[in-house]
Amino acid sequence: MLLPFYHNKFIEAGVDEVGRGCFAGPVYAAAVILPKDFYHPLLNDSKALTKEERNYLKPIIEKQCYSFAVASVTNLEIDRINILQASFKAMHLAINQLASIPELLLVDGNRFKSHKKIPHQCIIKGDGIYASIAAASVLAKTYRDEYMENLHWKYEMYCWDKNKGYGTREHRDAIAIHGLCPYHRKSFNIWGETEIELA
Repeated sequence: MLLPFYHNKFIEAGVDEVGRGCFAGPVYAAAVILPKDFYHPLLNDSKALTKEERNYLKPIIEKQCYSFAVASVTNLEIDRINILQASFKAMHLAINQLASIPELLLVDGNRFKSHKKIPHQCIIKGDGIYASIAAASVLAKTYRDEYMENLHWKYEMYCWDKNKGYGTREHRDAIAIHGLCPYHRKSFNIWGETEIELA
């Protein structure tokens, strides 16, 4: 069972990002402030849920939370400032859009860049521990998946409706045949990784 909060006396926002390791597309982040008594038996780390379960939870989270926001940083910006800084930027942008200013940020993972002097707590695998981080992971994942599925229709050869831009075998094979498109992250040494896979 997920924990409802880190400190009962603070307004907490769970924060998570998705798409950091992808070959293509933006990195997405979400921030969510849940009621302290929020509970849903299905809520969990988005990676542990099916697509249908995530899509089922998305409107429930959005309706029952106090505030949520989703933000993204493009592949061009990722190439310019690197993926770590782009992940921080996406999380900061999401936090900025919250209707209420949180008093504590619960951030999935082990690294975060302080933002607006809001105290934060990094929690490794936090999306499987705290409800607010799990909710953020679900929103970030569903929004990014929808973006990549829509983008798939412009570049069907890369099968982004299935792999969402991650470096799967089918994605690598398509890159070897068709090359890179404007949505690929050029700073990721994709050619080198594809050549190793093919070898």
